[in-house]
Amino acid sequence: MKLERNIIQSVSFILLGALVLLGSIFLPANSHAEPFNKGAKLCEECHEEEFKIWSKSKHFKSFRTVHREPKDSSKPSPKKILKAVGGQKRMKRNETCYLCHYTLEQKEAGAKPAIKSGTSCESCHGASSDWLAIHDNYGGKTIKRDQESPENKTKRIADSRAAGLIWPAMKYEIAENCMICHGLANPNLKADDLAKMLGAGHPINPDFELVKYSQGSVRHRYYPPDIKTNAEMAPQDLAQIFVIGQAAALVSATGAMSKSDEAKYKEAQNKRAENAKAILKNIPEAAGLLASPTRENALKLSKAIAGKDLTNIVGSKLPAKSDYK
Repeated sequence: MKLERNIIQSVSFILLGALVLLGSIFLPANSHAEPFNKGAKLCEECHEEEFKIWSKSKHFKSFRTVHREPKDSSKPSPKKILKAVGGQKRMKRNETCYLCHYTLEQKEAGAKPAIKSGTSCESCHGASSDWLAIHDNYGGKTIKRDQESPENKTKRIADSRAAGLIWPAMKYEIAENCMICHGLANPNLKADDLAKMLGAGHPINPDFELVKYSQGSVRHRYYPPDIKTNAEMAPQDLAQIFVIGQAAALVSATGAMSKSDEAKYKEAQNKRAENAKAILKNIPEAAGLLASPTRENALKLSKAIAGKDLTNIVGSKLPAKSDYK
């Protein structure tokens, strides 16, 4: 009987081990799952003013407009571009299109993703599934935002950043995200689809510039203690993000030129790179980046110029407020 009992126990342990192994192979583990977007409505709970700005922006409105055929026949035709790319016949279901034009949202891990909005909060600040709960914790369930201790805020910022939140202070990372779509450089965009898009008339803007596009209709700078005022950037800050935007453009364009041999695409990316070099050659801290246009060197530049006043160098190059988009 003792021998039989030992055999049964051994078999049980083997089966249990096998089940654990199979579970680790076939069951998704949340801690290692790909982060996903939870949606702008959750952001609105704390960031009401920012949400209002977004809801009036082209990023928001494009959800209902970007797929419509223009009345002016000289403008790009979404229907023609979609047909050229192939696949799903609706933009909101076509993987190539929703890479940049829409936000895929999920209620929870494992849920089916759905298109709920155009370009939104998480498009720039990172998918929130891993950082939202950390970002929302002001020190306890009963502690409100204006009651948060400095110690908790410091820890909350560090922890949410580690979990994937791209804070406004992370200027290069923000600029980098802009270039992914505005530079037609999304790493998931296939070279073949890119050529088809451009051949069908999809626009590419080699003159996209960060200050011009970030400080106009999409500006949402509501910071304590006055979280009701959409503050304008000081000239020194504008000069900083202008230079960082050029760094992001150079890195993006350099990488993108090897993505496709399509002539129009290479010409636009080359122009983007040359425009950036013309600005950055005046910045001593950009020497390493100009020699080797990598993300690592761009981040080094961003860190090196932090707190420095570059207005004497690039002030004349900044776009006028009347040119803000």
